[in-house]
Amino acid sequence: MKYGISKPVPYPYEKAVERVTEELKKEGFGVLTTIDVKATLKQKLNVDFDKYVILGACNPPFAYQALQAEEEVGLLLPCNVTVHEKQGKTTVAAFAPMTIAQLSDNKELGRIAEDVENKIRKVLEAL
Repeated sequence: MKYGISKPVPYPYEKAVERVTEELKKEGFGVLTTIDVKATLKQKLNVDFDKYVILGACNPPFAYQALQAEEEVGLLLPCNVTVHEKQGKTTVAAFAPMTIAQLSDNKELGRIAEDVENKIRKVLEAL
């Protein structure tokens, strides 16, 4: 099962984080959480890791619709977006909301997931 959508971007890591946040906002998403994986792994395990951030993105109207359609979908929210720099190359990846449709027989949830995935794809295309 493919559960993500990714795209290499022509920006350095910091600029990619800034740009993806801006593009998410244009599509109605806010970033609820930011997890700096590199810093966390250094602090907790004293290991070095690439620059890597997980952004917990949420589009409140869609989240509300999804929760009304199926309360348990909260287990899969928010939509995570990652920015990762490895060997000087930066990639942005996002959770593919249609994965939710594959996990549930709820047709309304599938329709919402399709709408959200279209917005996520627009974000990645804009980068």
